[in-house]
Amino acid sequence: MARMEGSYPRQTGAAGVPAQTHISGWAIGLTAFAAVLMTIAGLFHILQGVAAVSNGSFYVENPGYVFASDVTTWGWLHILGGIIVTLAGFWLLVGDPYARIVAIVVALISAVGNFLSIPYYPVWSIVLITLDLLVIWAVTNYSRYVTASKANPPGPTDAAT
Repeated sequence: MARMEGSYPRQTGAAGVPAQTHISGWAIGLTAFAAVLMTIAGLFHILQGVAAVSNGSFYVENPGYVFASDVTTWGWLHILGGIIVTLAGFWLLVGDPYARIVAIVVALISAVGNFLSIPYYPVWSIVLITLDLLVIWAVTNYSRYVTASKANPPGPTDAAT
């Protein structure tokens, strides 16, 4: 089916900035990947926090840890952080350009929070740090693929498929 020029409604980006005429599939795919990872990581944070709040002895406390805190406090922080990460993941999925900046900041804070909680649950914290780093990688690679698609816009042969 051929795509007719002008058949799509005019779209604008944030604050009236015109939308890109062609965005690479890689850019869209990486953004969706990051949004889904953020949503999953946020839900994992919430589950981790609920486990700490509901049963304080679920996680083993390390008395010699520099950043020692009550496990229940860590649980509430993870619940709050999980809600923020999940909401940022949904916002990123919507495609707002500002959501990419928020996603990077939230994923960075999430990674630092998981780093601080390594003594309480080391393997789980490292898994979540890895997810956070994957989100940062995917979101920061977005602009590279948008720039590449601007350099190689679809030609007349790409319009008819």
